[in-house]
Amino acid sequence: MLRVRPIHFTSRVESWERLLTDLGMIKSTDEGSWREFDAGAGRLALHQAEPGAAEDGVTHFGVEVGDLEEFARRTNQSGAESDTTSAELVRADHGDSCRITGADGFSFFADKAAHGANCADADPALAVVEVWFSEDVTAAAQALRDIGARFRPVPDDDETADFTAKNGGVLMARPGTGAAHAGLGFEYAGDLEAVRDRLTAAGHDVTLTEEAFGRTLHVEHPDNGGAAGQRAPLWISARRPS
Repeated sequence: MLRVRPIHFTSRVESWERLLTDLGMIKSTDEGSWREFDAGAGRLALHQAEPGAAEDGVTHFGVEVGDLEEFARRTNQSGAESDTTSAELVRADHGDSCRITGADGFSFFADKAAHGANCADADPALAVVEVWFSEDVTAAAQALRDIGARFRPVPDDDETADFTAKNGGVLMARPGTGAAHAGLGFEYAGDLEAVRDRLTAAGHDVTLTEEAFGRTLHVEHPDNGGAAGQRAPLWISARRPS
């Protein structure tokens, strides 16, 4: 199995929880400093951070898998053919995990899924999207193939690559400058105007924009107003046809 599950560190967990709930996500785990929310496709974890800490407002790329050893074996088998990806079983701070490292030096963890998804109770049109920003998009895209993500053609794929995870969520490789890093957003397969109206009624600051390949909602970032500094709006893009 493969499920998208980024981890966002924040000192404003309550603000995040309010937005995610209003988006139609379901809280599936609540263990003090760690909370998880399921969308119709994919999962997002929130980790409490101290205000002003280096991690406050930072998103970590991450996935969930069924069997760590088998996942590592398959990833290394695929990576050996392209010489772009490696997988290593490790004991991380949070327990047994698998560290994946791409050719651009970017690394992230694949963790064993602790429980099934509660997506049946979530908005089925909403998907969690995590983005791998890299100066070497080709290598990042190959690493996503190596972990078992399914390539999804999109109209503007000359410098980008989109993938879906078998058990939910979207993974994207996008051009970036400097050290490779992670980004977070959402995708919606239904009526964006209805989502805008729902979020606006709940008190969120939302704008709907027309872009080259579709429409996007921009929502005030939940970390704004805290010690993490001013953040660009969180985006929710319309699901684009292949």
